[in-house]
Amino acid sequence: MVATDKLFAGSIPEIYDRFLVPLIFEPYADDLAARVATAQPRDVLEIAAGTGVLTRALASRLAPSVRIVATDLNQPMLDQAARRQAEGRIEWKQADALALPFGDGSFDVVACQFGVMFFPDKVQGYREAHRALRPGGRFLFNVWGPIEENEFADVVTEALATVFPNDPPRFMARTPHGHHDVGRIRQELKDVSFADISVDAVDATSKASSPRHAAVGFCQGTPLRNEIEARDASRLEDATSQATDALARRFGKGAIEGRIRAFVITASR
Repeated sequence: MVATDKLFAGSIPEIYDRFLVPLIFEPYADDLAARVATAQPRDVLEIAAGTGVLTRALASRLAPSVRIVATDLNQPMLDQAARRQAEGRIEWKQADALALPFGDGSFDVVACQFGVMFFPDKVQGYREAHRALRPGGRFLFNVWGPIEENEFADVVTEALATVFPNDPPRFMARTPHGHHDVGRIRQELKDVSFADISVDAVDATSKASSPRHAAVGFCQGTPLRNEIEARDASRLEDATSQATDALARRFGKGAIEGRIRAFVITASR
């Protein structure tokens, strides 16, 4: 991982929320929130909440008495989330997943939607989640599968390699789709004393109203934008157009659909 992989700032949070959240995140937020609800928690800590797609799903499924603390490393993402979900029981808090500002045994559930891949030290992140849980508490999170099993991201990544052939932007393959070795994940969770570890592969369909919609989401609403602009800021629109054309060739020029795959991990303290 490079430093800019964790940077969600400027216009990225708004574009991410508008384009990328409905494109790939909403079905997995509903799935994870349903799994959290089965634990009947009194309080939930969400790590890497982003713009709040899981937070909103949790709020809709959990009883009004359940306290939700939603954290993220990037304050601009939380600001966008808070604008979408102004609810008194949700506490929005800037926090580093590797050094959570909460006491031991503070929560019944710790949940994380597609955030673990961004942890510079994943074992330390798991250790902090374990520490924050009460005995018997549950840690639930998901990670993306290999990029070739997530068709829009794969096509966009290959398209950008033609725009910058000497130094292809690899954010999507390196970080969001770079932590899918479930055997390794199981072992790392065991190493910090998690038990009852289960892994489920969950397939879904990514839908966009147009190839352009999907291309803007990936190229301008993620840290992939940072990589593009680091190579040549004047070519952001060109890169987005090239990604649009590649998606149109593969999936058509109207509303498009593509396969997405993730793994959902559940573990107990």
